[in-house]
Amino acid sequence: MGIVAGLDSSSDSTRIVVCDTDTGAVLRHGYASHPPSAADGDPQAWLMSLGEAAGGGLLEGVQAIGVSAQQQGLITLDAGGVLVRPALLGNDKRVQASAADLTDALGGRAAWAEAVGTVPQAGQAVAKLRWLARNEPESAARVAALLQPHDWLVWQLLGRPLRRTTDRGDASGTGFWSAATGAWRPDLVELALGRQATLPDVLGPAEAAGHTPEGLLISAGTGETMAAAFGLGVGLGDAVISLGASGSVFSVHHSALADTTGTITSFADATGMHLPVVHTLNAVRVLRGTAELLGTDLAGLSELAMHSSPGSYGLVLLPYLEGERTPQLPHTAGTLTGLRRESMKPEHLARAAFEGMLCGLTDALDVLRGRGVEVRRVFLLGAAAELPAVQAIAPSLFGTQVVVPQPADYAALGAARQAAWALGVQQGVLSPQQPPLWPSVAGHAFEPGEDLAVGQAVRQQYTTVREQTHPGAFQAG
Repeated sequence: MGIVAGLDSSSDSTRIVVCDTDTGAVLRHGYASHPPSAADGDPQAWLMSLGEAAGGGLLEGVQAIGVSAQQQGLITLDAGGVLVRPALLGNDKRVQASAADLTDALGGRAAWAEAVGTVPQAGQAVAKLRWLARNEPESAARVAALLQPHDWLVWQLLGRPLRRTTDRGDASGTGFWSAATGAWRPDLVELALGRQATLPDVLGPAEAAGHTPEGLLISAGTGETMAAAFGLGVGLGDAVISLGASGSVFSVHHSALADTTGTITSFADATGMHLPVVHTLNAVRVLRGTAELLGTDLAGLSELAMHSSPGSYGLVLLPYLEGERTPQLPHTAGTLTGLRRESMKPEHLARAAFEGMLCGLTDALDVLRGRGVEVRRVFLLGAAAELPAVQAIAPSLFGTQVVVPQPADYAALGAARQAAWALGVQQGVLSPQQPPLWPSVAGHAFEPGEDLAVGQAVRQQYTTVREQTHPGAFQAG
């Protein structure tokens, strides 16, 4: 078939992979950083970074490009297609009160979950629109069209045509598109902004957004989470747990999951399926905080934990250091239970931190399982996934095989795979229902084996303490 490229414009850099369409083999790489930004971002800087990453003939011979980009950014355009203001980005803490305000405006969490499969959150475009209307009314009055970062980059690559597009994956994160119905909710835009705005056309997974003036095909594109899932080759029965400062758990499912508590966020994926996501506020921040307390780093904390034993001599750390979303305990704090003379050793506290963090993520995984999502395998992502203590403890707690993929630009790979799909459909060699079958990702697999019963005992110890400390807090709708 040919050669395609996938580019991922994240919050801090642009990464490009050039791949063979038949095998998925990476032929070339490109990279360029973005200038640091907090709440507001300059879309033109993303475009300049893209050009820098693609320099030196990187895209020579490429026939199609897929675009992945940071999610939950909002770009506002006036009637002439000019930026109204800098982009509002996903990490904007100013928007939290606006999200809560919107939740009440529609009648509560259950009403939002039924409408669009998610409850307003600070990162979502719908909450940013509310903030804009309340805090920058002159800018809000100029808004004529709405885009997200990947939509804007695709539009620029195509030469700024009259038609603007997005995909179902990125649309599902806005707070005004329903993954269940596959339709925009313009009434929610008006509720947030106080007026209507033009929304992009939502493309199917294998559709092309168009061609550049030079004739290069541009696929639909998608958000980073959806692109990474596609690059990993995640399918039914797979879950992905991402270990950042906070944590996220998502899985592929055949339908959207409405959750009246807002614990589950119902995203769409890049293939026509769905990606229900559960977030935790506390993941690697638990490990870092414990490491600092013990005067070591993450590697040292892992080594200490390996000198303890399952159950940490009765120590249980509830890892709610920043409050928690799963369960909904926004104003709580973490607790350490089970202190006895024999348990007051660094290695037991170290292991309790790993067990607490992973039990918290298992709670999130069980929210999905409780809604009928099958989990036969878990992909574990993030630098902390390489720690021996994580690899030793996670399989028995999750109760299934754990795969730690080799480090790679999975979002860019997913974008490239999408480009190969759109190109193959255009050439008549692929079906719109069947993406290219690229090889499985390389990685290390860890089985629970005989440790499964031990893991269940550790989990029971944790669950007992959690229920005693926060009775009835853990519920999903």
